[in-house]
Amino acid sequence: MTGPFWVLLGSALGGMGRYALSGFIARRIGEIFPWGTLLVNISGAFVIGLAGAAVAPGGALPGDPTVRQLVMTGLCGGYTTFSSFSLQTLSLARNGDRTRALGNIAASVALCFIAVWAGFALGTIIFGG
Repeated sequence: MTGPFWVLLGSALGGMGRYALSGFIARRIGEIFPWGTLLVNISGAFVIGLAGAAVAPGGALPGDPTVRQLVMTGLCGGYTTFSSFSLQTLSLARNGDRTRALGNIAASVALCFIAVWAGFALGTIIFGG
């Protein structure tokens, strides 16, 4: 298979995963705060960290183009929702809810950084590196 196929497949799976998880969270918790988008971004950061460790020099799959194309570019690109995060944060701010807008920014940046670190750390344990 070629690179574009792996990106296409990963993007389709990622987009469906984002749709399912963010919708599930919105139905359970509501939409007063974008919890679904936040959870998608955190888990996507974790997965890209895990994959990054696998393809890193010394990892189980150093430089593997299929993992990069399928997981890192396709799956994570189709799954994570930074554009949705940005629009939802703008909407909160425009509606006068600057506290929630700033909270969403702070939580997203901090928790996604922690998630990518944790994913990379676990990936290093699992895949070497």
